[in-house]
Amino acid sequence: MTIRIRTAAALGGAALLAGGLTTPAATAAPATTAEAAAVSATPHRVLFDNSKAETAGNADWIISTSQPDPLAQNANPTTEKSWTGALSAWGVALQKTGQYSLKTLPAGSTISYGTGAALDLANFDTFVIPEPNIRFSASEKTAIMKFVQNGGGLFLISDHVNSDRNNDGWDSPKIINDLLTSNGVNNNDPFGFSVDLLNITTDNPRAVNAPTDPVLHGPFGTVTGSILRNGTTFTLKPADNPNVKGLVYRTGYSGNTGAFFVTSTFGSGRVAIWGDSSPVDDGTGQSGNTLYNGWDDPAGTDAALALNATAWLSKA
Repeated sequence: MTIRIRTAAALGGAALLAGGLTTPAATAAPATTAEAAAVSATPHRVLFDNSKAETAGNADWIISTSQPDPLAQNANPTTEKSWTGALSAWGVALQKTGQYSLKTLPAGSTISYGTGAALDLANFDTFVIPEPNIRFSASEKTAIMKFVQNGGGLFLISDHVNSDRNNDGWDSPKIINDLLTSNGVNNNDPFGFSVDLLNITTDNPRAVNAPTDPVLHGPFGTVTGSILRNGTTFTLKPADNPNVKGLVYRTGYSGNTGAFFVTSTFGSGRVAIWGDSSPVDDGTGQSGNTLYNGWDDPAGTDAALALNATAWLSKA
């Protein structure tokens, strides 16, 4: 996989534009070296969830067993084996750019927003929830929605119906649909999609033709498609949110049905959702788990999709 890392100058320019600093060059004061360095050194803060049984059963959806800080396992990771977890390739790829600060919300924690706690969502740009297997509490659902509404990025990963790994009666499709319909902020499919209750055995979904889309054509490469190995899809509801977009579709589907990777917005925040955990599995992790390398599967461009989406959600 080839990763294109933005230069400090490009990142600094993007930050200035995002802040509305569009003074003509003839009158604008040049940025000092210190100012430019400060801009380029500001990391995009990403929190990976492990509070909802993301390692239950045969799952291992963590970037590292060192939590909350993966750097405590290896401060200079070079490959997915530098950190222990089936999402370690994802985490290491972000870490190696020098532009991201990564943390994990450990098991037993509560998702919060605005409490002042160190791992509160207010301290992060993007929150990744990879196949949750415990239902969010009422306060957690409100915290997630307020986080997005106020500018945060939310990355959801679902799996197929009946994928209840901890046997508590809730699987990721039901948990995500519950978030969308009972959250105390907006209960009418606020992101403009719902999770289909399906178990699609195998497919190689393809990306739509959208040359200017920042997720399909982003800093980590071009996305042509993904893999689906026992997963699901999404139904789009543009009447509820006109900003919802299907980017990758199950074979034979288009429009509002059969979407496998979807993006949307809510308030000033951004949302992405994927229909299967297989694409982000790098095949490495804790002993005793049977894992498969979907991250590098040649049938998809899953690494580029995960990383570009993280960058977009983080407003990088």
